[in-house]
Amino acid sequence: MMPGFGMQPQIILLKEGTDTSQGKPQLISNINACMAVVDTVRTTLGPRGMDKLIHTERGTVTISNDGATIMKLLDIVHPAAKSLVDVSLAQDAEVGDGTTSVVILAGEFLKEAKPFIEEGVHPRSIIKSYRQAAMLAVQKAKELAVSLEGKSDAEKRDLLKKCAMTTLNSKLVSGEKEFFAQMVVDAVSKLDPLTLDLKMIGIKKVTGGGLRDSFLVDGVAFKKTFSYAGFEQQPKSFSNPKILLLNIELELKAERENAEIRLEDPAQYQSIVDAEWNIIYDKLAKCVASGANIVLSRLAIGDLATQYFADRNIFCAGRVEEGDLQRVAKATGARVQTTVNGLTAENAAGVLGTCERFEEKQVGAERYNLFKGCPQARTATIVLRGGSEQFIDEADRSLHDAIMIVRRALKHAEVVAGGGAIEMELSKYIRECALQQTSKSQLFMKAFAKALEVIPRQLCNNAGFDATDVLNKLRQKHAAADGSGKNFGVDVNSGGVVDTYDVFVWEPSLVKINAIQSATEAACLILSVDETVRNPKSEQPEGQAAANAISG
Repeated sequence: MMPGFGMQPQIILLKEGTDTSQGKPQLISNINACMAVVDTVRTTLGPRGMDKLIHTERGTVTISNDGATIMKLLDIVHPAAKSLVDVSLAQDAEVGDGTTSVVILAGEFLKEAKPFIEEGVHPRSIIKSYRQAAMLAVQKAKELAVSLEGKSDAEKRDLLKKCAMTTLNSKLVSGEKEFFAQMVVDAVSKLDPLTLDLKMIGIKKVTGGGLRDSFLVDGVAFKKTFSYAGFEQQPKSFSNPKILLLNIELELKAERENAEIRLEDPAQYQSIVDAEWNIIYDKLAKCVASGANIVLSRLAIGDLATQYFADRNIFCAGRVEEGDLQRVAKATGARVQTTVNGLTAENAAGVLGTCERFEEKQVGAERYNLFKGCPQARTATIVLRGGSEQFIDEADRSLHDAIMIVRRALKHAEVVAGGGAIEMELSKYIRECALQQTSKSQLFMKAFAKALEVIPRQLCNNAGFDATDVLNKLRQKHAAADGSGKNFGVDVNSGGVVDTYDVFVWEPSLVKINAIQSATEAACLILSVDETVRNPKSEQPEGQAAANAISG
């Protein structure tokens, strides 16, 4: 210490009670937190994956093996591990499948980087090599992809069905994968090929019956809405009906509640009451005059209107959900009206919709309104049946994944071999590329290549096979100089290896490309964090923090 100078005063930059963690220990702590999250979803991968039962504070129970659903419900509080949740949800939103794979890959990239961090390698060197390796992997995946373009419609539908079956393989409904794969392909084929809008596929869940009792409606189906007396007198089936869609209330309204009326003579009160009745009768008369057989409204249709329509053999339903009303509009060609003024038989042609058949049908304990054979059918509805609520919910999530995959395959008609085959081939390719590097990045790229093998390894572990044995066979197949073994992956039925392309275990290349890119980004993000600043006081609710300050 220099003479004349006392002890240097400690400089305090952060509030008292602030916790700062930095440097190598912080990075390793973040990696360990991510590994703990990965271990939770690791066993759900693949056709032999296990399911997770998640019980929330509110008492709701969810049984699922969908990575994104599990990650969402885990309620993770660790700031670094939250990035794995984000990457899983992003994969779900972007592609729909591969949500477990992306989390496992990100975790494995971090696990492979951990020994280098402990030995003092700068994280930036690892990040640079990982990004380079990911770029090479994506390029190679695009080269390996097989295009489905130029095939006939029948062939294309068959290929799409195989993609859907691969997705459903790892789900709870895998026993009926052929039945549901066909249903999903039929539903997606009904959509507008330009937009493939997911909202146009309705999924309705009805408890009871078996999975095989599920059915696809070529049009729209929705549950019978709340109805008043007189509803049972209405006809419940029509052939080629005219359909009127409204966004107005057809109820007797006491107008005195909406306006202040001053009367000088009590006799005038009756004229006001009569006016209220005339308003509703005028609306109903215009609906009937339009020639409509079915009247649907997003708002309430009261008891007076229900009886009025029943007397005139017209079916009506009020409080129809917005989504269902829009689907009916798309399917039947009807236009939603916000007023009935000016609605006459002459000008109603451009407003009313139609379908081949309308009927009300009993499904389980519920009654459903079905609109079938719609002329402009750009929509479909899947009615799901099953034994328990949790089971139907999981079937719904499984079908959502399959629908997303078929949509993606239609838009980007390229597939790659699944079952860990593409990962093994990319791993081999990146190992070869690593040997061309002269710097330390050779080690990091090899670590990236090794991390990719986690997918086939986990598929073996989840199926109860010897992973080391199967991986050695796969490496030997993929090392063939003529490239004949490039499509070999894990055979979860026999415990050996099989050409997954020949046995139709296909996945859209976009799923794999997106998974590798997202997992690499997530791993690089976590590797680039070397300090966490956390102030416990700022985490308290505002009122409590203020009370503490006053008492202090």
